Amino acid sequence: MTDIPADEFDPTASSLSGTVSDEVMQELLAVRSSIDNIDATLVYLLAERFKATQRVGLLKAVHSLPAGDPGREAAQIARLRRLAEDAHLDPAFAEKFLNFIISEVIRHHQAISDNHNGGNSNAAGL
Repeated sequence: MTDIPADEFDPTASSLSGTVSDEVMQELLAVRSSIDNIDATLVYLLAERFKATQRVGLLKAVHSLPAGDPGREAAQIARLRRLAEDAHLDPAFAEKFLNFIISEVIRHHQAISDNHNGGNSNAAGL
């Protein structure tokens, strides 16, 4: 995958050009435009979520709390699975997605704790 600057993104790029009718291509591009907007929103939402979890990580580091909170994580996974079912999204996918986010958050919390405690993770109760 190549890195393309956002301002150089071509929303009409497709390997299907010339192989489908113009009508099909236009409908495909219209739907993809919606997907592109949703993807951009997801990126900004994730950025906001990580800003909030950074604040949680600092609070945990200052008070020598562990980076992970298994009880909270289990409750969040159960909640997201229910939300996914209500939204007609595969709950297993939602759980995998949240588990990935949780692992990144814990990694960030450990780094914040290490930085705050001079590189000593044990000071954070880990």
